[in-house]
Amino acid sequence: MTPVNPHLAPVGVPDAALLPHVQRLCDLSDPYACGPAEEELFAAAMAEINSWHADRSPFFRGLHSDERARTTPYDAPLVHANFFKRHEVLSIPRDDVHLHLTSSGTTGQKSQMFFDEWTIRSAQRMVARIFERNGWITPDQEVNYLLYSYEPARDLKLGTAFTDNYLCDFAPARQVEYALRNTGSGHEFDPFGCVAALRRFAEEDAPVRILGFPAFLWFTLERMSAMGLPPLRLPEGSLVVLGGGWKGHADRQIGKHELYDRVTEQLGIPSERIRDTFGSVEHCIPYIECSHHNLHAPVWSRVFIRSTRTLEPLPYGERGYLHLVSPYITSVPAQSVVMGDLASLHPGEECGCELDTDWFTVHGRAGVSRNKSCAVAAAELMKGMS
Repeated sequence: MTPVNPHLAPVGVPDAALLPHVQRLCDLSDPYACGPAEEELFAAAMAEINSWHADRSPFFRGLHSDERARTTPYDAPLVHANFFKRHEVLSIPRDDVHLHLTSSGTTGQKSQMFFDEWTIRSAQRMVARIFERNGWITPDQEVNYLLYSYEPARDLKLGTAFTDNYLCDFAPARQVEYALRNTGSGHEFDPFGCVAALRRFAEEDAPVRILGFPAFLWFTLERMSAMGLPPLRLPEGSLVVLGGGWKGHADRQIGKHELYDRVTEQLGIPSERIRDTFGSVEHCIPYIECSHHNLHAPVWSRVFIRSTRTLEPLPYGERGYLHLVSPYITSVPAQSVVMGDLASLHPGEECGCELDTDWFTVHGRAGVSRNKSCAVAAAELMKGMS
């Protein structure tokens, strides 16, 4: 019998009497279910989580009692992601913190996010549900991993490193190679090691899973071309799941379809097996591209676009701040977060895939900031190396 992935196992909310609709919403197994019943359940879950945080967080209680702030969908005040770079705000006792993650590398301001067991396990189960739906949980098939992220190091708490290592749980590892190597005093990008790993993996019979920052994958492909290496053909079933964006390398960023075409040309992985993702340590809901390469909202979240001038909600197709809403989080009042990303929202039917939920396109970061994300910190490792 094929074992059940542990990340699909049941997990309970901290208080079943206070959060029954949050439990029911997060227990939904179809990641992209949508309709009146799901909408009613989502609204009820948001009401519960707003009350939860208002009772436990003086910060959120002040926001929630301000009628001027209560003009957003589901009665949740807006909190900008940058707030968590300067403040530690919890709705649980510190003894209940199960995991502490940060959003940036060794420089720049860091978001300090704290998770109780329910919050992080429910987010992990969402990822597992989406991987299961796509047929990417393969407990009987070993794979080779090339991770374009940070090699584990003592006291490393970066959200991207945690996520990429967690994604290795969906298929047993034969070998794991890291692009950002631990030097003992930091991390350093190893392009030749990446090239060598890909060439070695191409000679084996195990599928390859490439996870992490797209910029470093692109630089590896460019290095292969510069070295005059012929295209490889990675084994059937290989998969690319990217995340982290190009922040710090905007001047060298290429379109994602150009990147996907190069991956297919140089590594032999078909387009439908190449997916980008969007996520953040402040909002751990997984947004994973469909087969048409659009980021659909899963059933556990709602997506809005807000005017950069007034913060009013914008209609489909217009660009503004990305606003993400989900009642899953009980540890920190981050159930309604405005990101620093510019994006546009589109109705599900405009995609053409089998999913019906709204989807969004990220158009880049808004403005210029001294704050640095994981991708910015990682990009600094590339200076002088490509």
